[in-house]
Amino acid sequence: MELRLYDTLTREKRPFVPLDADNVRMYACGPTVYDFAHIGNGRAAVVFDVLFRALRHRYGTDHVTYVRNITDVDDKINVRAARDYPGMPLNEAIRKVTEQTYQQYQDDVTALGCLPPTVQPRATEHIPEMRAIIEKLVAGGFAYVAEDHVLFSPQAMNAANSTLPRYGALSKRSLDEMIAGARVDVAPYKRDNTDFVLWKPSKPGEPSWPSPAGIAVEGRPGWHIECSAMAWKHLGEKFDIHGGGIDLVFPHHENELAQTCCAFHTDRMANVWMHNGFLQIESEKMSKSLGNFFTIRDLLADWPGEVLRLSMLRTHYRSPLDWTLKSAEEAARTLDDWYAVAADAEPGAPSAAMVEALYDDLNTAQAMAVLHSLRNAAASNEAGRKEFAGSLRLLGFLSESAAAWKGRKEQASGVDVAAVETLIAERTTARARKDFKESDRIRDQLAAMGVAIKDGKDAEGKPITTWEVAR
Repeated sequence: MELRLYDTLTREKRPFVPLDADNVRMYACGPTVYDFAHIGNGRAAVVFDVLFRALRHRYGTDHVTYVRNITDVDDKINVRAARDYPGMPLNEAIRKVTEQTYQQYQDDVTALGCLPPTVQPRATEHIPEMRAIIEKLVAGGFAYVAEDHVLFSPQAMNAANSTLPRYGALSKRSLDEMIAGARVDVAPYKRDNTDFVLWKPSKPGEPSWPSPAGIAVEGRPGWHIECSAMAWKHLGEKFDIHGGGIDLVFPHHENELAQTCCAFHTDRMANVWMHNGFLQIESEKMSKSLGNFFTIRDLLADWPGEVLRLSMLRTHYRSPLDWTLKSAEEAARTLDDWYAVAADAEPGAPSAAMVEALYDDLNTAQAMAVLHSLRNAAASNEAGRKEFAGSLRLLGFLSESAAAWKGRKEQASGVDVAAVETLIAERTTARARKDFKESDRIRDQLAAMGVAIKDGKDAEGKPITTWEVAR
């Protein structure tokens, strides 16, 4: 069964062949830890968690290295550190802010069913690697020093007579288009408008480190150099997969690609570039001004993490995702059913059809169709239940027992479990004496309490009534 992935750089879906099958290496851009992560960040985390799981399934759990970085140097972090910890030394205040927000992010994406990456490097712990790459770029003529800044020159990259990719190859833009379509920082010390900052002098009240390239004053890194440095440190000069949201293609990933290839004289940074599509809310772009901006934590207050995960995976990762209340409600009902059928089954090997869907560029929409087919088979035999459970676990579902899932739902609903059980017992007695009017009255009373009941038979053929909180 062939694994095929879509590469943003070449704009084609092709067979994935790792550089080293014993150590498949992937990097995904993680959060800037200044506040709670929004649900769009959650989609990226879920998408690349599914890829991580698929690679582990194919190559073995010990043969995949997944790096997801933490950006812990940023103007927004500085502002919050000064606000929350006035009087504390800046670097200490920044560390307190980033430790807190990093843990919040970890808790939130764990609730979404995401496995921990192999390595989660912090930008501030990779300043030496950043300086080393900058020194290589200056020595190679791809970067220059101006007024205590170090700037990268896309013009120099494109003028190089080498196997380097063309600057703009990832985003498929010309330099003129980039100038017209991007927010370009205009500065008198720039040789060209497209030149971007690798290093800059720190202002008063900002964190600082010794500068590269012979600059006497201390400074701080630009955003793009951070990921080049962390990927190099943990994955090498060239690795298999680089991922992130579609909004990062330009300028962030374009600049990463340029820095890394020019520093190490390679034709590729990653063999495959993968990007998930935008997320919108009820058919509108998520925006604080529109009042539809939601953090992962906001939505976890109303829904279990697996409901959010399923809502995201119903849409192919490269397509835009429309988050709606209706989609969450449908996902909740689906998971209620999946838990009831398979949560307590011993998981078997996942379905070959579902694995094949994942190997087709993470086609989770097709995987959902396979899961619904498996669910029908699981209802009639134990082998089918095991295959269904194994397939769900591969996708990151069934993290709880059926009882725990049902219990959490009941607790969140505020339903009085003892009162429900008493009413069901009374209804069972009424049905036994054929008092169907009373039986229907109790059923309606339960429905008014938000409880749905189902009459059936147990393994011995005796009548039994089960219940659940209605969504």
